[in-house]
Amino acid sequence: MLKIGLTGGIGSGKTSVSKLFKKWGAYILDADAIAKEILNTNEIAQGEIIAEFGSDILNKDGKIEKQKLARIAFQDENHQLRLNTIIHPYVFLIIDSTFDEILASGKHDVFCVDAALIYESGADTHMDYVVVVTSNLRLRTERVMTRGGLTREEFLKRLDLQWSDEDKIHMADFVIHNNSTQDDLAKEAKKIFDQIS
Repeated sequence: MLKIGLTGGIGSGKTSVSKLFKKWGAYILDADAIAKEILNTNEIAQGEIIAEFGSDILNKDGKIEKQKLARIAFQDENHQLRLNTIIHPYVFLIIDSTFDEILASGKHDVFCVDAALIYESGADTHMDYVVVVTSNLRLRTERVMTRGGLTREEFLKRLDLQWSDEDKIHMADFVIHNNSTQDDLAKEAKKIFDQIS
């Protein structure tokens, strides 16, 4: 079973490609959802995060408030690195154990790790191939603003903390350009999926 990393900057269309890969038979592991789950449920990780960032990130019930943590963690590269250093080892453990389960089940030929920070976390070194989804900045900004949840300023700040598309493309095994229609995206994604699988 091949282990594929699927990544792309915020608003690039990575999630759309992930859904297509799933439809074509890949097992999808959403690393970003796992990181959120760890943040919500793993008391050891929560304790480490509170020790690192202080009680300012807690709500009145003494729980980590994601908005407060995001404000601190996404203010610069150093803070983001400190958060990722705590979370990523837990994510890697789940990726490895899930991979073993799916491999044993024999139901899939492709195991795809869908993660925004494949390169930033060093997860690319554990993959057979990395697929990067890229899109021009204007389209990415439109998508993120339409989706809501982030202000333009927050989006640009997060963009600043992720590796540039140029760097990711340079390191990628395959690149999907998402600057046109959903149909074109599906065609390009299918071409690459067929090459991989």
